[in-house]
Amino acid sequence: MAAIAPFLTRRAAPSVLRTASRTMSAAAVDLDAAADIASMDLFNPTEEHAMLRETVRSFSDSEIRPQALEYNRKEMFNRELFNKVGDLGLLGVTVDEEYGGSGMDAVAACIVHEEMSAADPAFTLSYLAHSMLFVNNLSQNGNHEQKLKYLPDACTGAKVCGMGMSEPGAGTDVLGMKTTATKSSDGSTYTLNGNKMWITNGTLDGETTGDAYLIYARTGEKRSEVSMFLVDKNMPGFTLGQKIEDKLGMRASMTAEIVFDNVVVPAENLVGEEHGAALCMMRNLEIERIALAAMSLGIARRSVEVMNNYAAERQAFGESINSFGQMQRHIADSYAEYMAGRAYTYNVARHLDLASYGNGLDADGVKLFCAKMGKDVADRAIQVLGGNGYVGEYHVEQLWRDAKLLEIGGGTNEAHHKNMVRDLKRHHTTLKKPNNIKCKAPSNNNEDEDEDEDEGMRMRGGDEDEDEDEGEREDEAMSGHPRMSERVSDESEWVSE
Repeated sequence: MAAIAPFLTRRAAPSVLRTASRTMSAAAVDLDAAADIASMDLFNPTEEHAMLRETVRSFSDSEIRPQALEYNRKEMFNRELFNKVGDLGLLGVTVDEEYGGSGMDAVAACIVHEEMSAADPAFTLSYLAHSMLFVNNLSQNGNHEQKLKYLPDACTGAKVCGMGMSEPGAGTDVLGMKTTATKSSDGSTYTLNGNKMWITNGTLDGETTGDAYLIYARTGEKRSEVSMFLVDKNMPGFTLGQKIEDKLGMRASMTAEIVFDNVVVPAENLVGEEHGAALCMMRNLEIERIALAAMSLGIARRSVEVMNNYAAERQAFGESINSFGQMQRHIADSYAEYMAGRAYTYNVARHLDLASYGNGLDADGVKLFCAKMGKDVADRAIQVLGGNGYVGEYHVEQLWRDAKLLEIGGGTNEAHHKNMVRDLKRHHTTLKKPNNIKCKAPSNNNEDEDEDEDEGMRMRGGDEDEDEDEGEREDEAMSGHPRMSERVSDESEWVSE
């Protein structure tokens, strides 16, 4: 403190310093704790995180990267590689050891997704659909018996799983889903009818489905009355509709339509409460979006590495092309943007409790920033490499194609914009309106406000005459976070699911 005292004295009034001194004394500041925070590695906050990163990076370089181009060209899922990931304990990275997982946190999930995505984003997308959308989702929302039944095999890789939410007519309008689950008269079963589209791991071989899925289906008349069910491969009536072929990117990640034709599911396969899946959805969306942001980080880092090395070696006009200002700008801007996105993502992950919800503002924010950043950096890498960047040998064209999905899957950029502005104008505690700015009160004809009101009414499933107290109680039942129910209806274009 003595070293900075002169600086403070020159720039602050004495009364301000006295107030600050009293505040610091009252708060009993722990300087040792502050020093620990200052010295913490944001990207590897513990020795365990650092060891995890070293392990995953080594595995990705030796096992994932060499197969990436081949499996992307064949549009095939590498099942053998998936088993090896299970052997490392990565498939259940956020799951308690009791159920076969590694018991780590959101930062660990970021580490795995960043390192693997730098080697092969498409394989990593399949990993995400299994480890985050199924395994972590069930770990956070399922009961003990469900977790004991499904998670051990999912954590070893004996089974490949996924999650089904999107439909041909329900992407961003997620609560517009048409798939239904009808309870039997004795309450012992539910019958599912409908179809899900754009399902990652929806098939592994192009002929059958994967092994198990968490499926969202409508169980009531109101838009919010959605429930989640465990559906197993080979349940009568559960079939593969089609494998989605000829995708722009993520070609080694299998995408499919899956169909439910009078699929009878036992009541014990209901995950959470009936009509209560909106809360499960919101909780898992947050870690999904952070993990997708980490995938963009991997794409950006690999792109920076490739263009930096190439520009140092490539000669033009008698010197390395990294001596030219145009190339320097591509490389420098890319590195700076990558590090900015990396700091934002890992800081959000560091504060995320996987069992919590209500963290949507920055979960949206990291994915919004990093998805575009990753695509832009890959684009610059192609530009630096010129013709070589346009062909598969140098990998950046694949990174660029794969990066585009991250602006769509798990939440479109446009959905993130809407979600974030809604949260900022209603919930954010640090962005205060200056006192000297006077805002005109919105009129009854304000289009944005009308949209918010209509969306909230649709969430409650009622009409204009519906009891207002009932709607408020339903919002509270869905989450303890103010107006969280409105977030659900603005959610993602679920291509990654």
